[in-house]
Amino acid sequence: MERIKAKIYTGWCWAACGLSTAFWATVSLLGSLVSGRDRIQHLCMRRWSLDNLWLSGARVEIEGLEHIDPVRPQLLVANHSGLHDILSLAGHLPIQFRWVAKKSLFNVPFMGWHMRRSGYIPIDRENPRESAKTIAADAKIIQGGINAIAFPEGTRSRDGELGRFRGGAFALALQTGVPLVPVALEGSYRVIMPQTRQVNPGAIIRIKISPPIDTASYAHNDRHLLMDQVFTIMSRSLEELRRRRRSDEEREDPVFRWIHGK
Repeated sequence: MERIKAKIYTGWCWAACGLSTAFWATVSLLGSLVSGRDRIQHLCMRRWSLDNLWLSGARVEIEGLEHIDPVRPQLLVANHSGLHDILSLAGHLPIQFRWVAKKSLFNVPFMGWHMRRSGYIPIDRENPRESAKTIAADAKIIQGGINAIAFPEGTRSRDGELGRFRGGAFALALQTGVPLVPVALEGSYRVIMPQTRQVNPGAIIRIKISPPIDTASYAHNDRHLLMDQVFTIMSRSLEELRRRRRSDEEREDPVFRWIHGK
C-alpha cells in the first residue's frame, strides 16, 4: 500500500508541476515581448519556483541573506545536486538575477530562445578561445548592474557531495571584479530520489550564504587560488548544514505521513 501511495503522489506531483511549468513559461514568453528589463520573466520564474516547491512538499531554510547586496551587483556560486537547488534560489533570494548557463543550452529549440529572451548569461566550456570571448562579454553584462548565479561544478552531484569545480565562473568573477558570494545548499538531492523519479515530500533544503569575497584583491591569474578558497568555504558550510538534519524531519509533512504512516 505504501508503494501505491508513493506512486499516486509522485504521478500527481509531476502532472501538477508540468501544468505549472506550462502556465508560467507561457506568461514569461508573452511578458518578454513587453518587458524591457526582464522583470516579468524573473517574477514568473519566482512564482513557478515557489509553486513547484510547494507541490513537491519541499521546505526551504535559508540563512545569510544579509550578505546579499541589494544595490551592488554580485556573482553567486552554488553547489548543485538537484532541480530543487534552482527552485530554492529562484524562490527565496531577494534580488533579481540571471543564471549563468553553458552556451550549448542556448541552441536547444524553444528553451534556448526563452533563455536568451530572459537574459541568461552564456559561458562556453568547450572552446577555450570562444570561452575568453564569452567571458569578456558576460563581464560587461554583470558590470552593468546585473546579479548572476553560477554552478561551478558544471553538472549535478547525485549524492549531495561537492564535486570538482570548473574554472569558468571564477574567471568571470575575476574579469568583472564584483564580489563573489559562496552559497551552499544541502538536501535538494533528497526531494527526488536518486536514480528514480519518485518525489519524497517533507525534505528540507537548507541554504547558507557566506560573506562575499572581494575579487578585486586577486590577480587575473589567481583563478585556482580563488577556486580553492571557495571550495573550502562551501565544504565547511555543507558539513555544518548536514549536521542539522534530523532523522525524522520528513514526518513533519502530512503527505509523508499519509504515504509512510505515522
